[in-house]
Amino acid sequence: MLSSGTKTAAVREGFLPNPKARLQDQFHEVARFKHLAWRTEEAYWSWVVRFLKFHRSSGPLTPSLSAEGERGKQWRHPRELGPVEISAFLSHLATDRNVAAATQNQALNAVLFLYREVLHLHGAEVGAFERAQRPARLPEVLSREEVKKILAVSSPEYQLPLKLLYGTGMRLMELLRLRVKDVDFERHQIMVRAGKGNKDRVTMLPESLRAGLLAQLERVRVIWETDLQENHTGVSLPDGVEGKFPNAGREWAWQFVFPAPNFSREPGRSRRLRHHLQEDNLQRAMKTAVSKAGIAKRATCHTLRHSFATHLLESGTDIRTLQDLLGHKDVTTTQIYTHVMQKPGLGVRSPLDG
Repeated sequence: MLSSGTKTAAVREGFLPNPKARLQDQFHEVARFKHLAWRTEEAYWSWVVRFLKFHRSSGPLTPSLSAEGERGKQWRHPRELGPVEISAFLSHLATDRNVAAATQNQALNAVLFLYREVLHLHGAEVGAFERAQRPARLPEVLSREEVKKILAVSSPEYQLPLKLLYGTGMRLMELLRLRVKDVDFERHQIMVRAGKGNKDRVTMLPESLRAGLLAQLERVRVIWETDLQENHTGVSLPDGVEGKFPNAGREWAWQFVFPAPNFSREPGRSRRLRHHLQEDNLQRAMKTAVSKAGIAKRATCHTLRHSFATHLLESGTDIRTLQDLLGHKDVTTTQIYTHVMQKPGLGVRSPLDG
């Protein structure tokens, strides 16, 4: 069992959630305070639930945590669990569940967030546990011809965003979160806001997509003006923006380049806002296009980013420039694309080719 320390020490360590609230409410309260991405918050809480389920003991069910099909088990509060239980859970994921290394790392981060940031139990050090192996994988890459075939048969509704994924190297969510103010036609560039690692970066705006983007923004303008006339609240905003600029959600600059067709409820709140296009829609469109094009590869939206990087390297782009375009923290991450180039290394030929 872990010791909690004094309340004064906990205050020095960070934000203290409402002690009378349920564990789930405390968790979400701290996650909001720490400005975790909504997806991260959901993923972390799901891992906390799995961790607690793994260590249920026999006995009457705790009413506050009751769930369908869970009778005969009693939930144990994480304060009753310690490093041994954490290690057992992580080893279970690797040996019994055979999860990927990234999945196990996410589970570890979630549990540590619970102990260190929510409960302030900083004695929650993790002991030895079985680590999931991270195999050396090369990214799936499409040829230029394969990319052309996929884009040619893709749904007209999703053709522009798919072209932008390949033409700019953006990640899927970076594309969908683009706002009008982030597209700079004069400087031929796109500002990627709060990308992976919460970092901003700049990438190119393909000249061949300029007309398509302008036409898309005209469609967005019609949607925006209609929303204003009907007195809708506006679009969802990044954390902190609404407090500084209360009306930003109704301003043209903050509109999404690819808005959702309908309004949806804002996570954690009751009001309905216009969000960006759902990623599932674009992922399905990509899968359908790959099938139609007859490409026998497991190509996803992220494959277009891999193809962007590889094709730039093949064209002679400097690897440091490519690192900046992709937003990689370390150049070694970018170097993986040198292994999947059409002519890797120094263009060595097979002896069979003479």
